[in-house]
Amino acid sequence: MRGKGKGMNIMKKFFIVVFMTLTLVSALSGCATKPPEKAQYIDISVQQAKEMIDKGEVFILDVRTQEEYNAGHIRNSTLIPVQDLSKRLNEVPRDRKILVYCRTGGRSAAASEILVNNGFTRIYNMKGGIIEWTTAGYEVVK
Repeated sequence: MRGKGKGMNIMKKFFIVVFMTLTLVSALSGCATKPPEKAQYIDISVQQAKEMIDKGEVFILDVRTQEEYNAGHIRNSTLIPVQDLSKRLNEVPRDRKILVYCRTGGRSAAASEILVNNGFTRIYNMKGGIIEWTTAGYEVVK
Protein backbone atom coordinates (compact mmCIF):
# COMPACT_ATOMS: atom_id res chain seq x y z
CA MET A 1 0.00 0.00 0.00
CA ARG A 2 2.82 2.36 0.74
CA GLY A 3 4.29 2.02 -2.71
CA LYS A 4 0.97 2.90 -4.34
CA GLY A 5 0.58 6.08 -2.24
CA LYS A 6 4.11 7.18 -2.99
CA GLY A 7 3.52 6.73 -6.74
CA MET A 8 0.37 8.85 -6.55
CA ASN A 9 2.26 11.69 -4.88
CA ILE A 10 4.90 11.62 -7.61
CA MET A 11 2.19 11.67 -10.29
CA LYS A 12 0.40 14.59 -8.59
CA LYS A 13 3.67 16.54 -8.38
CA PHE A 14 4.39 15.73 -12.03
CA PHE A 15 0.99 17.00 -13.19
CA ILE A 16 1.29 20.13 -11.02
CA VAL A 17 4.70 20.90 -12.55
CA VAL A 18 3.36 20.29 -16.08
CA PHE A 19 0.30 22.45 -15.42
CA MET A 20 2.39 25.30 -13.98
CA THR A 21 4.84 25.10 -16.90
CA LEU A 22 2.04 25.23 -19.48
CA THR A 23 0.41 28.13 -17.66
CA LEU A 24 3.69 30.05 -17.59
CA VAL A 25 4.44 29.34 -21.26
CA SER A 26 0.93 30.42 -22.22
CA ALA A 27 1.23 33.67 -20.26
CA LEU A 28 4.66 34.46 -21.69
CA SER A 29 3.63 33.73 -25.26
CA GLY A 30 0.71 36.12 -24.86
CA CYS A 31 3.15 38.87 -23.85
CA ALA A 32 5.54 38.07 -26.66
CA THR A 33 2.90 38.41 -29.36
CA LYS A 34 1.52 41.71 -28.08
CA PRO A 35 2.62 44.39 -30.55
CA PRO A 36 4.66 47.26 -29.14
CA GLU A 37 2.84 50.54 -28.74
CA LYS A 38 3.32 52.83 -31.74
CA ALA A 39 5.13 56.10 -31.14
CA GLN A 40 2.87 59.10 -31.47
CA TYR A 41 3.10 62.84 -31.75
CA ILE A 42 1.53 65.17 -29.20
CA ASP A 43 -0.94 67.92 -30.10
CA ILE A 44 -0.22 71.13 -28.21
CA SER A 45 -1.76 74.60 -28.06
CA VAL A 46 -0.04 77.71 -29.37
CA GLN A 47 0.46 78.80 -25.76
CA GLN A 48 2.32 75.58 -24.98
CA ALA A 49 4.31 75.97 -28.20
CA LYS A 50 5.28 79.53 -27.25
CA GLU A 51 6.53 78.33 -23.85
CA MET A 52 8.64 75.63 -25.50
CA ILE A 53 10.07 78.13 -27.99
CA ASP A 54 10.82 80.69 -25.28
CA LYS A 55 12.74 78.03 -23.33
CA GLY A 56 14.72 77.08 -26.46
CA GLU A 57 13.49 73.51 -26.17
CA VAL A 58 12.49 72.84 -29.76
CA PHE A 59 13.51 72.72 -33.38
CA ILE A 60 10.70 74.64 -35.13
CA LEU A 61 9.55 73.05 -38.36
CA ASP A 62 7.27 74.99 -40.73
CA VAL A 63 5.70 72.63 -43.28
CA ARG A 64 3.86 75.22 -45.41
CA THR A 65 4.82 76.44 -48.88
CA GLN A 66 7.62 78.88 -49.60
CA GLU A 67 5.06 81.60 -50.40
CA GLU A 68 3.27 81.12 -47.07
CA TYR A 69 6.58 81.13 -45.21
CA ASN A 70 7.64 84.38 -46.92
CA ALA A 71 4.34 86.01 -45.89
CA GLY A 72 5.17 85.43 -42.21
CA HIS A 73 6.64 82.68 -40.04
CA ILE A 74 7.73 81.97 -36.49
CA ARG A 75 11.22 83.31 -35.80
CA ASN A 76 14.00 80.71 -36.14
CA SER A 77 11.74 78.20 -37.89
CA THR A 78 13.01 75.95 -40.66
CA LEU A 79 10.90 75.54 -43.78
CA ILE A 80 10.45 72.07 -45.20
CA PRO A 81 7.15 71.83 -47.09
CA VAL A 82 5.20 68.73 -46.09
CA GLN A 83 5.39 67.33 -49.63
CA ASP A 84 9.23 67.43 -49.42
CA LEU A 85 9.60 66.18 -45.87
CA SER A 86 10.13 62.48 -46.61
CA LYS A 87 13.05 63.36 -48.90
CA ARG A 88 14.58 65.84 -46.43
CA LEU A 89 14.42 63.99 -43.11
CA ASN A 90 18.18 64.36 -42.74
CA GLU A 91 17.62 68.10 -42.17
CA VAL A 92 15.54 67.43 -39.04
CA PRO A 93 17.53 66.76 -35.87
CA ARG A 94 16.78 63.48 -34.11
CA ASP A 95 18.22 64.62 -30.79
CA ARG A 96 15.78 67.49 -30.17
CA LYS A 97 12.08 68.03 -29.63
CA ILE A 98 10.41 68.97 -32.91
CA LEU A 99 7.60 71.56 -33.01
CA VAL A 100 5.66 71.25 -36.28
CA TYR A 101 3.26 73.88 -37.60
CA CYS A 102 1.44 74.93 -40.75
CA ARG A 103 -1.44 77.31 -41.50
CA THR A 104 -4.20 75.67 -39.45
CA GLY A 105 -2.88 72.30 -38.23
CA GLY A 106 -3.79 69.82 -40.98
CA ARG A 107 -0.51 69.63 -42.83
CA SER A 108 1.46 69.72 -39.60
CA ALA A 109 -0.48 66.67 -38.36
CA ALA A 110 0.40 64.85 -41.61
CA ALA A 111 4.05 65.93 -41.26
CA SER A 112 4.07 64.77 -37.63
CA GLU A 113 2.88 61.34 -38.79
CA ILE A 114 5.69 61.22 -41.37
CA LEU A 115 8.23 62.01 -38.66
CA VAL A 116 6.84 59.42 -36.24
CA ASN A 117 6.75 56.79 -38.99
CA ASN A 118 10.43 57.50 -39.64
CA GLY A 119 11.57 56.98 -36.07
CA PHE A 120 11.36 60.49 -34.62
CA THR A 121 10.04 60.31 -31.07
CA ARG A 122 9.59 63.80 -29.60
CA ILE A 123 7.15 65.43 -32.01
CA TYR A 124 4.76 68.24 -31.06
CA ASN A 125 2.03 69.34 -33.47
CA MET A 126 0.89 72.95 -32.92
CA LYS A 127 -2.91 72.88 -33.17
CA GLY A 128 -4.42 75.83 -34.99
CA GLY A 129 -1.20 76.62 -36.83
CA ILE A 130 0.09 80.09 -37.64
CA ILE A 131 -3.51 81.40 -37.78
CA GLU A 132 -4.03 80.57 -34.10
CA TRP A 133 -0.50 81.82 -33.33
CA THR A 134 -1.19 85.28 -34.77
CA THR A 135 -4.68 85.38 -33.23
CA ALA A 136 -3.01 84.89 -29.84
CA GLY A 137 -0.89 87.97 -30.60
CA TYR A 138 2.43 86.17 -31.00
CA GLU A 139 5.13 87.53 -33.30
CA VAL A 140 5.74 86.46 -36.87
CA VAL A 141 8.65 87.59 -39.01
CA LYS A 142 9.01 88.00 -42.77
